[in-house]
Amino acid sequence: MSASAFITGLLVISAALSAVMILAWFVQQQTRNSGWVDTIWTFGLGFVGAAAALAPLEAGPPGWRGWLVATFFAIWALRLGLHIARRSASITDDPRYAELIRGWGPSARTEMFWLLQKQALVTIPLAMSALLAAHNPDPHVRIQDVVAVLVMVTALVGEAAADWQLRRFRSDAPSRERICDTGLWRYSRHPNYFFEWLGWLALPLLAIDVTGNYPLGGLALAAPACMYWLLVHVSGIPPLEAHMLRSRGVAYRAYQARTSAFFLRPPSASEGLP
Repeated sequence: MSASAFITGLLVISAALSAVMILAWFVQQQTRNSGWVDTIWTFGLGFVGAAAALAPLEAGPPGWRGWLVATFFAIWALRLGLHIARRSASITDDPRYAELIRGWGPSARTEMFWLLQKQALVTIPLAMSALLAAHNPDPHVRIQDVVAVLVMVTALVGEAAADWQLRRFRSDAPSRERICDTGLWRYSRHPNYFFEWLGWLALPLLAIDVTGNYPLGGLALAAPACMYWLLVHVSGIPPLEAHMLRSRGVAYRAYQARTSAFFLRPPSASEGLP
């Protein structure tokens, strides 16, 4: 893939993601349920990523990496999008967005629009990495490609398992006000986020050419870096844990004290507060 083809693809990706988040803003304004924002973002990114992977850049048909990346994006979006849609249909609003909307007051409509456009902006590295991974010109199957597939499968299965465990825990009436600390949730407070991040590591594995014949491939490292930043420091853990502390109080503080926030590891023996 030439630099000019990459720039063209990047511009198209940026415009498409902006349009996706305009749609998300419109739906949120009409329904007043900001849970649909993440649903639309997931399906939108899945579509844009798959389209970027299969795009016939410079008149070349997609190779096996293109079909692999497109399949990953399609499965990822279908599984996660349906999961979020099911959750959104059962609530009146997402507490993370709702807190922001209350703080914005009369300017909430405009602020929400620009927030979602900022989300489109920071999503560009994710779809860009699909473009880079899919259009690696090396036709051979390398060891790192095999590892990438294993990473994809592990991430998809792990995230699905974490979501299923939490859904099963919450379906038990006596458990609804307690903290889920069983299964994968015993080893991380957010195992679904960990496996979500893990999946994006597959893209640089597919894109990077250690021989130096595809220098653009290194830019795919932006995908896992961006996803880690979003999940751990911006829109994932911080607002969710603030909500959990408000609703669960001391019990959640004890869970925080003994359980890793992100990476999976055995729980601490300490049961006290941090």
